[in-house]
Amino acid sequence: MSQNPNTSPNLPWKCRFLMNYVAYLVDMCRRPDFTVNRRLYKLFDFKSSPSKTPINGVTTSDIMVDASRNLWFRLFTPENGSGSDVSLPVIVYFHGGGFSFLSADSFPLDRLCKRFARELRVVIVSVNYRLAPEHRFPCQQEDGVDVLNFIDTTNIEGFPACANLKHCFIAGDSAGGSLAHQVTLGAIQNNFRKVKIIGLLTIQPLLGGEERTESEIRLHKSTLMPMKRTDWMWKAFLPEGSNRDHPVANVFGPNAIDISGLNFPATVVVVGGLDTLQDWQKRYYEGLKKSGKEAYMIEYPNAVHSFYGHPELSESSMLIEEVRDFIRRQCAKT
Repeated sequence: MSQNPNTSPNLPWKCRFLMNYVAYLVDMCRRPDFTVNRRLYKLFDFKSSPSKTPINGVTTSDIMVDASRNLWFRLFTPENGSGSDVSLPVIVYFHGGGFSFLSADSFPLDRLCKRFARELRVVIVSVNYRLAPEHRFPCQQEDGVDVLNFIDTTNIEGFPACANLKHCFIAGDSAGGSLAHQVTLGAIQNNFRKVKIIGLLTIQPLLGGEERTESEIRLHKSTLMPMKRTDWMWKAFLPEGSNRDHPVANVFGPNAIDISGLNFPATVVVVGGLDTLQDWQKRYYEGLKKSGKEAYMIEYPNAVHSFYGHPELSESSMLIEEVRDFIRRQCAKT
């Protein structure tokens, strides 16, 4: 039987295997009562240690912000980018994982951030925020804003002199893309001394609502983001008693926060044509535009959710080019 091109991606076997493995692991560790079997998950959450010796052209170090809540970040600095005579943009990054999985030192995220740092020529601050359901929203937003405040006010040992905090971007993928929006919303209400946020990058952000969209129904057999799994993620993450029309999930829905009067930065929304969440992502982009904000949508018709984590996919390389251009344009304005 031939595959339906509107629903079935044509992926290399390695990508398909890894995506199925992640989906199986998540389903094995998430419980019906919206808790996570952490002991089981830790057996499969392979870690990468920080390295002052460059690995694939990038050095890494871990910086503690608040030990009482295990809030820290991993710092990624590209080679030949540590001198004071070099000026590199800074990306404060929020990882995906359905709000409940992964961390800043998880192997897939470490590999992704190394690639971004190397190919985009940026310094990356990858935030190890608290996970749901043990810590529900707004804990993650608070963690992100606190990291920005820490960077803004602290003389951090080992923080690269090349990092230009006046060229600061907030970014994230999947659930991290949703958090990137929320952290930006909280951060722009702060009066930073050194940090200036000039852009937001949301890569296939995990968004939703009570309504079932056309793409959610059409792609309900999606490997990574079927409705039954995203419903679980929202139930574990949102404040107790909330539904998916909470403004964190349905950003421009019936309970939306009006951002029209806020100094919200230019935003890129990355959409995949085979991503269950694409309709919500497009509504997010449209909401930004209707609010009078500078927004750009990058859409890859044949991209599945998490395509950016697979360098062998052509769309992954195309994304690097698009993001590099966005960063250059924004930096040139200031």
